[in-house]
Amino acid sequence: MTDTQTTPGGIFQLGGDLPVHRLGYGAMQLTGRGVWGEPEDREGAKAVLRRAVELGVNLIDTADSYGPYVSEEIIREALYPYPDDLVIATKGGFVRTGPDKWVPLGRPEYLRQEVEMSLRRLGLERIDLYQLHRIDPKVPVADQLGELAALQREGKIRHIGLSEVDESQIEEAAKTADIVSVQNLYNLTERKHEAVLDYAERKGIAFIPWFPIATGKLAEPGGTLEHAAKEHKAAPAQLALAWLLRRSPVMLPIPGTRSVAHLEENVAAASISLTDEDFQALSAL
Repeated sequence: MTDTQTTPGGIFQLGGDLPVHRLGYGAMQLTGRGVWGEPEDREGAKAVLRRAVELGVNLIDTADSYGPYVSEEIIREALYPYPDDLVIATKGGFVRTGPDKWVPLGRPEYLRQEVEMSLRRLGLERIDLYQLHRIDPKVPVADQLGELAALQREGKIRHIGLSEVDESQIEEAAKTADIVSVQNLYNLTERKHEAVLDYAERKGIAFIPWFPIATGKLAEPGGTLEHAAKEHKAAPAQLALAWLLRRSPVMLPIPGTRSVAHLEENVAAASISLTDEDFQALSAL
């Protein structure tokens, strides 16, 4: 199948050697309620993944804690053997004790176990991007990143990233391992990590915003976002994604969905070119 949208959002060189389309797909929603257990429609979840790849998406973000394990398993079922250019990023560092319950665990032996299990579930010999899902405050940072660096030297991890960190934590981690990405909460309405984004841009580190679509009250009738959406004949969510792509060249949004229709809408956002006036108006929100 061919599509006009084959390079969503342009290209970013992840880690300097992995070209990825800047608009990826986040696979957290391919699980049950509370990011726990099986999705209501497993075949539908696989259809979303396959359509994402058809549309040119070649960065899929997941984690062992999504399910737990369910998201990684579905990715393999849907896409293995993988396209040569597909980059699967996964994460470890949480223990799940129930729906919506997340407990950080960064002991080196646990991280090693989770890397080995993710490799097996995904059917990979090496994980292109492995991200520490959270820094465990009870374990020295050097121990957590040191174990991931050891796995990198063993050829089981290609690149290492972090999640929900500030600049000082990135710099501390970088003393032990090369950090190529940061995955923090960031969207049009939640920008508390603005300084981290600026830091990532200065360093050439990928910034992967999780929960990238959050328009809330901004999408209400009569607002700036609704007006801009009408001007572009687009949905407010598409404008939110277009704004992220315009905000920084290191930005790699990973909107997730269980719906093929919503996936297609999200990917189409990469073709929206915001005017300077639109970008400034949305930024002011």
